[in-house]
Amino acid sequence: MKRMSGISKRWFFGTFCVIAGIIVLFSVLSFFLITNHYYNYVEMTLDSRASDLVNTYFSQYIGSNDETFVSGAVNFIESFSDKDLMEVWVIDKSGKPVISTSGFDISTDTDMPDYELAKISDTDKGKWTGKLSSGEKVMAITTMIRSVKGEYSGAVRYISSLEDIDRSLALIALFVLFISATVLVLVFASGQYFIRSIVRPVLQINETAEKVAKGDLTARVNTSGMHDEIDQLCATFNNMADELNQTESLKNDFISTISHELRTPLTAIKGWGETLVQLGDSDPETTDKGMSVIISESQRLSDMVEELLDFSRMQNGKMQLNKSKIDVLAELDDAVFTLKDRAVREGLEVIYNVPHLPLPMYGDAPKIRQVFVNLLDNAIKYNEHGGKVIVLAEIRDNELVIFFTDTGCGISTENIPRVTAKFFRANMSVHGTGIGLAVADEIIKLHDGKMEINSVLGEGTTVTVTLPIETTDVINSRQDSLERKGQNE
Repeated sequence: MKRMSGISKRWFFGTFCVIAGIIVLFSVLSFFLITNHYYNYVEMTLDSRASDLVNTYFSQYIGSNDETFVSGAVNFIESFSDKDLMEVWVIDKSGKPVISTSGFDISTDTDMPDYELAKISDTDKGKWTGKLSSGEKVMAITTMIRSVKGEYSGAVRYISSLEDIDRSLALIALFVLFISATVLVLVFASGQYFIRSIVRPVLQINETAEKVAKGDLTARVNTSGMHDEIDQLCATFNNMADELNQTESLKNDFISTISHELRTPLTAIKGWGETLVQLGDSDPETTDKGMSVIISESQRLSDMVEELLDFSRMQNGKMQLNKSKIDVLAELDDAVFTLKDRAVREGLEVIYNVPHLPLPMYGDAPKIRQVFVNLLDNAIKYNEHGGKVIVLAEIRDNELVIFFTDTGCGISTENIPRVTAKFFRANMSVHGTGIGLAVADEIIKLHDGKMEINSVLGEGTTVTVTLPIETTDVINSRQDSLERKGQNE
């Protein structure tokens, strides 16, 4: 048997030993009560014979000579009806047994502890349990015979063998021992089975976790099919391993993608830089075009790096906002203006309809603008030539709701919940880092807003951004706008 450790050891000493102790204590107590019951029964049987009938029967012989007393003793013995249950001795006043139901002579030097106790007892009775010289275990009760004046005239001794009772008690003890041992074996076996049903999956989970920790993301735990908590734990571990494997795959794709995304502007910058060095001042038009490309690609690199830094801060929970009162629609105007020309160049129609008034909110202007630029960039990237990019905004109570809609490729239903996860890209054919929506969603949440995505595969996508605004300032802005309109009329 292997040495117990861990959960098995804790169960053995904390549960099995306690159960074993209770069973042993219960068995010992039960055996003691049964033994006591049997012995009490024998004692009651003997005591019922050693009653006042003895004195009643021998009262006629009290004070008579020895021969008359012996004659009375013989009559008493002959008339005793329970000879098969017990042995009875009649003892004269000198302490000598004169006759017994066994018919055998009794040695005068026989020890009679119960007789000695009866002589000094206030009840004129004495009880003794022990072994005879023959080795037989007996229980004996002696009752004294006294006259009305209290004079001692003799005694009657009742003796019952305990051998049969002890044999029965031994059988009972063996039975109790067998039952206790059987219960303990069953408890131990069932406990070990139960413990193994827990320990084995836990050990398997531990081994699999070590494999996963060493980089083997394909390692999985075998489920038992019992549908219990351990099975649920195994399934949860496997789901975690699946997520890690997927995340690792997405991370690798992200590294590959970001490398490509960084290489493209760097290649353009390097290429134009080498071209400008070769041209010198000979072609001002080409120089201007090259510098424009370098500046544009540098800005693209800067935006990409900033997005990566935001993502890193988000992952570490260290993204902080520099909030102040801003005009959220002004930031939206700038984002649309920045990307409108690109959308037109790619053959897209831009529809922009928002309230024409300042809309104040408490937020981080660069971060809010970053969200708008990211959503518009996605609407353009995942669109098709001849499609539309629609930006609508409306005020609902104390919130501004902005809709960014495109008529592009759309997102499948199962991928919609994952598009805001890190590294995930629903369409691998379109360049991107896969972290833009994750960063945008985090920024919106930090502004106490929310972002919802609805999409139909092959038809398009709508991203709804809801942001809290300063309602009082909006009402004042509307009143000012109406007053200016009235003055102009």
